[in-house]
Amino acid sequence: MRLLADRVGLTGEFSSALTRRGFVPGHDRGQVLVDVATMLAGGGEAIADIDTLRHQDAVLGSVASPPTVWRSLDELTPARLRRVQRARARTRARVWDLAGGPPAARVADRILEKDLVVLDVDATIVVAHSEKENAAATFKHTFGFHPLGVWCDNTSELLTMALRPGNAGANTAADHIEVLTAALAQVPRAHRKKLLVRVDGAGASHALLNWLTAQDAKRGRSMQYSVGFAVTEHVRTAITAIPKKGVWSPAIDAHGDPRVEADVAEITGLLPAHVRTLWPDGMRVIARRERPHPGAQLSLFEESDGWRYQAFATNTTTGALQFLEARHRAHARVEDRIRHAKDTGLGRLPSREYAINQAWLVAVAIAADLIAWLRLLALPQRLADCEPKALRYRLLHVPARITRGARRRRLRFPKTWPWVHDIVAVFARIIAIPRAA
Repeated sequence: MRLLADRVGLTGEFSSALTRRGFVPGHDRGQVLVDVATMLAGGGEAIADIDTLRHQDAVLGSVASPPTVWRSLDELTPARLRRVQRARARTRARVWDLAGGPPAARVADRILEKDLVVLDVDATIVVAHSEKENAAATFKHTFGFHPLGVWCDNTSELLTMALRPGNAGANTAADHIEVLTAALAQVPRAHRKKLLVRVDGAGASHALLNWLTAQDAKRGRSMQYSVGFAVTEHVRTAITAIPKKGVWSPAIDAHGDPRVEADVAEITGLLPAHVRTLWPDGMRVIARRERPHPGAQLSLFEESDGWRYQAFATNTTTGALQFLEARHRAHARVEDRIRHAKDTGLGRLPSREYAINQAWLVAVAIAADLIAWLRLLALPQRLADCEPKALRYRLLHVPARITRGARRRRLRFPKTWPWVHDIVAVFARIIAIPRAA
């Protein structure tokens, strides 16, 4: 992981971004940031876990101590964090070029539009077990923070994450616009022409959809959106007006097969005219109904006919309703990304200070990038499909030993390890990456 950061130029970019006139640290601050991300990718949870790298000095060389890591994170002022983010964006552009572009996003066993980059926006709760700056009560009756992030569905990269107090609103349009603006800056310029933004019901605000519509109107850019839509009284009235036959179409599952007792229908034209005028031109509203699972709680409206209803809004003008609905439901993959992030440092914020915790989230995003780039550039398929926990067991935490002879050092892995040949191949692929200029 650390070697990959060096080969793709991330370490050098960070070193340049964090250089300060007249300050010559004992440990290069760019290398420290990469080491923290490497530690998080390996499953570290606290700053003290940097010792897991320090104890491998025969392989890695000198690694900063926990106090030095604390100082390095404290030095990441907002201005320096902006330079770090620009360095991430430049490195991401190089990685995507090395990979021949991002992988195509898939839905229902089908590839979405060629060169389409899918951005998933979602928030999560991070519980604080002690008093921390700006920690507050959350809507889930816990105490902590409510960060909001944007993931690239094509690559699983965590493009950006903003730390917010626990009482931050789930549907605050200004926060969504802020993180999406930062995420767009992370997408390489050559790949910003065709974008799809997916958000759950928290994104169904006039301000956000107006902003997305304005982005779509920019010359040379296509910005599609798929956003959860609240089932309000007007939506319920429109659903009631749908004819019982000939309009509802069978929904499809994640494999593209018809789903039993699940249907979709467009209700845009059934909404009152004064409601449609409040939303951006070209917005479509699509409803979904399905039989509820045992024990599900239904509203009074749903209890009347036994169906459970959901709706989403999109500006995509082409494609079958079933596929558009399956494309929206694929937003649920972001829950796995959040789970992986919480297993890679997001689950525990280390400091009482808000600024240091925000810098920690940047390191979490870098760790997610390194894992994604490792999959993209070096891992064979049977390792690329692994979740971070399995990847650590099979690849990152393999016991090995160093031998010396004939003026050489050799890193020896156990021959009986099932993935030892894959490990050697991964090293070879990383070494083969040409160094950044």
